[in-house]
Amino acid sequence: MTYITTKDGVEIFFKDWGPRDARPIMFHHGWPLSSDDWDAQLLFFVNKGYRVVAHDRRGHGRSLQVADGHDMDHYAADVAAVVAALDLRDVVHIGHSTGGGEVARYVAQAEPGRVAKAVLIGAVPPIMLKTESYPNGLPMEVFDGFRASLAADRASFYRDLAAGPFYGFNRPDVEPLPAVIDNWWRQGMMGGAKAHYDGIKAFSETDFTDDLKAMNVPTLIMHGDDDQIVPIDNSARLAIDLLSQGELKVYPDLSHGMATVNADTINADLLAFIEG
Repeated sequence: MTYITTKDGVEIFFKDWGPRDARPIMFHHGWPLSSDDWDAQLLFFVNKGYRVVAHDRRGHGRSLQVADGHDMDHYAADVAAVVAALDLRDVVHIGHSTGGGEVARYVAQAEPGRVAKAVLIGAVPPIMLKTESYPNGLPMEVFDGFRASLAADRASFYRDLAAGPFYGFNRPDVEPLPAVIDNWWRQGMMGGAKAHYDGIKAFSETDFTDDLKAMNVPTLIMHGDDDQIVPIDNSARLAIDLLSQGELKVYPDLSHGMATVNADTINADLLAFIEG
C-alpha cells in the first residue's frame, strides 16, 4: 500500500523505498509541492543503503484534497500516522521550508524512540510573520499578496515563483533551468487550491519557538544566504539560538531551492550529518 488513512479520514500518499531493516530517513516537502521534490535526495540515500520515506502533505500531490485541517497540528499528526503505520524508529527527519516547520512540530512531541536526528533546510521556524516577539519578520501584506495571487491565477503565480525567486533564477548570474521550473509547476498544480491557500497561514503565522526549544535531538539547520523566500536573518539565524543541540550551516549565495539545484553539495552534507 502507498496510502495510509488518518484518524480524520484523510488518505496520505507516501513513498517507502529501501531495505525495511535499514536506517530510516523521512523527508518533508515544502509548500505547495509534493514528495517528488525530494527525488534527488531519495535516490541518493536509497542507493547508499538507507530506507527513505516521503509523503505528500494532506491536500498536496497525491494525497486527498480535503477542505480542512491545513495547519501545523494536523500536518504533524499526519506525519505521526505515517510513522506509526510503518513502525519507523530512530528516524532522521529532514524538512524543507514549510516541511521544516512540520518537522519541528512533529519532533517536539514525538514518541520516545521515534526520532534520532532532524534537519531543517531553508525552513520557516521560528516564524515568518512580523510579531511583537519577532519584529523583523515579514509583514502580513506579503502573505496577503500570496493569497490574492493564488486566488486570482494560481497557475501563473506558481510559474512566476519557480522561474524567479525560489531557485534564484531572477539573479543576473544564474541560468534558469526550464525543466526544474516545469517540475515545480507540475507539483504545485497537482495539489488542491484550498489546501495551498490555507497553507499560507500555516507556514507564515505558526510560531515554532516552543517547538524548537523542545527538540531534544541533534538538529542541523541548512540555509542559503540568498534565500529570497525564507530570509535567513528571519529564520535560521534566530532558530539556532532556540535549539539545545543545534548546528547552523550557511551556504553563500545559494537559494531557497538549493536541495534541487545544488543537490550534490546538500546531499554530501546531509550524509555527513547523518553518519556523524
